[in-house]
Amino acid sequence: MNAVTVNQHISNSQTTSTPKVALGATVNIPPRRMDFAFQTASSPRHFYGNDPFLSTFWNTFSSLLPEGESFFVEAVRHYRDQITDPILKAQVAGFIGQEAMHSKEHDAFNQMIRDMGFPIDKLDRDVGKLLKFAQRVLPKSMQLAATVCLEHYTAIMAEQLLRDKDHQAMMKDPEALKMWLWHALEENEHKTVAYDVYEQVSGNYALRAGTMIPTTIILFAVLAIFQARMLAADGQLFKVRQNIKGFNYLFGFKGLFPKLIPQFVDFFKPGFHPKQHDTDALLEQWRTILFAEKEGLLYEQVKNKAAIGLH
Repeated sequence: MNAVTVNQHISNSQTTSTPKVALGATVNIPPRRMDFAFQTASSPRHFYGNDPFLSTFWNTFSSLLPEGESFFVEAVRHYRDQITDPILKAQVAGFIGQEAMHSKEHDAFNQMIRDMGFPIDKLDRDVGKLLKFAQRVLPKSMQLAATVCLEHYTAIMAEQLLRDKDHQAMMKDPEALKMWLWHALEENEHKTVAYDVYEQVSGNYALRAGTMIPTTIILFAVLAIFQARMLAADGQLFKVRQNIKGFNYLFGFKGLFPKLIPQFVDFFKPGFHPKQHDTDALLEQWRTILFAEKEGLLYEQVKNKAAIGLH
């Protein structure tokens, strides 16, 4: 199935399905065991819009995820024994399971990118060093606050991908598209977990809001440095006009990231909660598109069918 066919399937999908009882369905965070088949030979080198800058950006972002999601898991797991609410405890278990699968599949995706000649293994190593340093020097409460901040980023970016058909259509590699859609779905399934753990064990607004500023600066500084390294490896670093065009697509006046500013700014409201960005209907739609029995884009790739999570 090529990327055009995948996007056509998405457009034609309906939101009706037979309900299934699935592991983790009571908290809507079922860890699904996936096994994507990334193929270096058949995957376009510049899979996003046939654009080197944009494709490199998403590959660079993927380089952060295996180590980054391990950091998230450890930050939340540290407080698991302090959680008394049985629903939240179940949600934490689902969060840990989903993030573990995200790390596994992005490792596989990153290996394909490495096999194309990109230094993604070196980026993975460097972000690992940075996060291990953070774990040594930052108090556990700040590590959890940083996790809440970064989970906010991943949630709003994921929601954008699920809602924006033009964004989806830019991905020309069907396997990469399916992976990012699956990841986006699960990021929104568990988007409240780290926040709720933080509220139970700390709830300090100043720490939460204050941590977002350095977290944002560090995140985009790392992305910029890693992006330059990846572009250099691809022989694209000094193609100025091409790179400006790609940068504007992401960060220009009508770019993907400026569109997220209202949702980003919501984080700084004292009474903010991730559930205020209502994605319940969106997630039900995408669970059907991806996991409906026999017809879902990813139904055959889910190894534990009981964890599919349709309602």
